[in-house]
Amino acid sequence: MSKQSTVAVPPDTAEVEACCASLAGGGLSPEQAARVAPMFKALGDPVRLRLLSLIAASGPEACVCDLTDAFELSGPTISYHLKTLRESGLVDCERRGTWVYYWIRPEVLRGMAALLDGVPAPA
Repeated sequence: MSKQSTVAVPPDTAEVEACCASLAGGGLSPEQAARVAPMFKALGDPVRLRLLSLIAASGPEACVCDLTDAFELSGPTISYHLKTLRESGLVDCERRGTWVYYWIRPEVLRGMAALLDGVPAPA
């Protein structure tokens, strides 16, 4: 049996806002959970979480050349992690000549934050 690969389609702003009212406000439908899970899964890796924080700290956008220098990882490994962030919908990018520039999709992060809003902190 062959394993099929699927590419996640980044959610649009309306999908994130519609699905992410709050965990405290009720349970997610299977469809809502399927849309949001790839975003949280992408952030479950320390390299991707750090990449996201570096992009956010860089202002409106960050060049991949600056991101690569911050890690002791190969270029292809960084590219893989950036691709995962992009496919999950957390960041977007644009190629300009040789370099690719990345930026945060704030509406998606706001939707994720809204989902967690009202969840009690662990004791």
